[in-house]
Amino acid sequence: MAVDSPDLLHGDGLVPTLAELVALRGTAIRPPAPKRGRIGQAGQAPSPLRGRGMEYAESREYVAGDDARHIDWRVTARSGRTHTKLFQAERERVTLIVADTDPALYFGTRTRFKSVQAARVGAVAAWSAQRRGDRIAALRGSLHEAPIPPAGGTRGVLRVLDALGRWYAAPPAEDAGLEHALQQATRVLRPGARLLVLADPLRAAAVPLARWSGLALHHQVDVVLLVDPLEMQPPTEALDFLAEQRRVRVDLRSPQVRAHWQDHFATPLQQLQDSLATRRVTAHVMSTDAPSAGWLAPAVREVVA
Repeated sequence: MAVDSPDLLHGDGLVPTLAELVALRGTAIRPPAPKRGRIGQAGQAPSPLRGRGMEYAESREYVAGDDARHIDWRVTARSGRTHTKLFQAERERVTLIVADTDPALYFGTRTRFKSVQAARVGAVAAWSAQRRGDRIAALRGSLHEAPIPPAGGTRGVLRVLDALGRWYAAPPAEDAGLEHALQQATRVLRPGARLLVLADPLRAAAVPLARWSGLALHHQVDVVLLVDPLEMQPPTEALDFLAEQRRVRVDLRSPQVRAHWQDHFATPLQQLQDSLATRRVTAHVMSTDAPSAGWLAPAVREVVA
């Protein structure tokens, strides 16, 4: 899809619009070309996906709807619980987008709010998943709102984009938090899914590391950590902030204040990246002024910077 104008692509930076998210279709990554053998003929290649196919991958507990012909009788007898076999090369993979809707994300000092960048990153991910042939789903940390169920094609993408636009227009009235959202993800996903988490760094750091390890054990997990340039590189001057209906002045000319700022923002962010990497979770740091497709691959760029 061609991008008609820079205004359509970027929006106002305060609230994500559906037109803006749809326009990001042109920035989505294309799937790689089929691999070729040594004699130059295209053919099937081994797939890392966990699903129904020919090559055994692993076993998991049986759930309603599984094919009884694939029951793993050895594991079932050993564990006392019915297990089914999973095989390589599932026909349709699921990409699940988990949206952190913490109030800290509805803020920004350059180009756009972190919430808008989160919606845009989710849109790029959804369009890329559609190009790969995945079914796309989404959820947030809610006690009442049901997840957006997996669906393929443009229809599946648009349902997710509509949800991202609603969730990131303003802080939802009820937000149970990122940890609750990840618990939901654990319950609804089957092994082999792709999981993209849009999160505030402090909220992601509060999630127990065992949760990240458990997700990465069965899924491909990417976490996009939303930051603002002011948080990473504050100016050397006094700044006024509005906190709890009162004005607070932070004098960033002071070395002690700048050191405290660093300890609150930059240092925990690096520690979180290191911790996630050891648990096979890929972390991407996305600033509000960065291209929304920049986290995908070095070759993928926005149509308009």
